[in-house]
Amino acid sequence: MRLRNVKNALETLNNSKYFIQTNNQNKWQEYFHNNNPICLEIGCGKGDFLINMAKTFPNINFIGIEKYESVLDRAIKKVNDLKISNIVFMCLDAKNLNNYFAKEIDTIYLNFSDPWPKKRHAKRRLTSVNFLDIYDQIFKNEPHIILKTDNINLFAYSLETLSSKNYEFKKVSLDLAKEDIFNIETEYEKKFKNLGYKINYLEAVKKHR
Repeated sequence: MRLRNVKNALETLNNSKYFIQTNNQNKWQEYFHNNNPICLEIGCGKGDFLINMAKTFPNINFIGIEKYESVLDRAIKKVNDLKISNIVFMCLDAKNLNNYFAKEIDTIYLNFSDPWPKKRHAKRRLTSVNFLDIYDQIFKNEPHIILKTDNINLFAYSLETLSSKNYEFKKVSLDLAKEDIFNIETEYEKKFKNLGYKINYLEAVKKHR
């Protein structure tokens, strides 16, 4: 699907207190002025999930990264009028995460990531071994990943790669709607549910680093 370019998106981002420049490695505990846990959503899209998480859990800090300014523009506009002190956004490619984070992240959320279905593009999947190795460099303590997707092939691939990196699965579901699992929906998730798609869910931790 072609990404619609949003006029003045970068200006909107730069004028928001919720947007952080990526011009140096940030010390996130210092930025938030507290020692609360820090959760990171990779590919935060239009921000619905992360904003609602921040409102629901005021004692947790949330950072959303999105590769495209025109997408992040929507998230920034939603949060600008809110008084929330525990959320920020960055325009960043996930392959560069370890340039801006250093062992401060408690949980990573991967919500409806691009499945990159062609085999030759497997390394671009956010649960590829390459990305899992990057995540290991930014987790504070025990690596903790929560993933949701409508794509069963990406889900199966993720189970395999996480297992290969010694992750243990706390929860796995092929139909999240039927589970008693706390869940804040993303904008895509609402759309997919209305179309009758089943949502796949996993929560994984790595006990031994």
